[in-house]
Amino acid sequence: MNRQFTYRSGQVADTQRLAQALASRLSGGSVIVLDGDLGAGKTTFSKAFAAGMGVQEMVNSPTFTLIKEYEGAERPFYHMDVYRLSLEEADELGLDEYFESEGITLVEWGLLIEELLPETYLHIHIAQTDIHQRMFTLTPFGSPFDEICEALTEAGVLNK
Repeated sequence: MNRQFTYRSGQVADTQRLAQALASRLSGGSVIVLDGDLGAGKTTFSKAFAAGMGVQEMVNSPTFTLIKEYEGAERPFYHMDVYRLSLEEADELGLDEYFESEGITLVEWGLLIEELLPETYLHIHIAQTDIHQRMFTLTPFGSPFDEICEALTEAGVLNK
């Protein structure tokens, strides 16, 4: 079983802190899988993550467009929402080309296409514990993400 790391957010600024700390440590080809109930804060996290990558454009949920591409300061940012896709439809989109690129990919509702995900990725589950509180659970799949979570723990951002 993979190790898990946690982070509590009591306000939007806390969510932004986590997203930007994570974005600053990722390299090209990184895949982030973001899950949580409706209204848990996936889009808030995604916007802060994009800002942490230096994206200057307005970032919003790609619910109906499925994939949005943005130019970050150092590399592209690919923001996906696969909630409305079947596994077969997602497979036909050629998502692996994004996963294998030099960009960073963030997939909302990514566990719906778990079979299509690369072997190495970071899963983040957001649970709304009350109107303002969120609990982030980060599960790294692969040593690069395990090392990033360890570094964030040492920096006082995450808890084991």
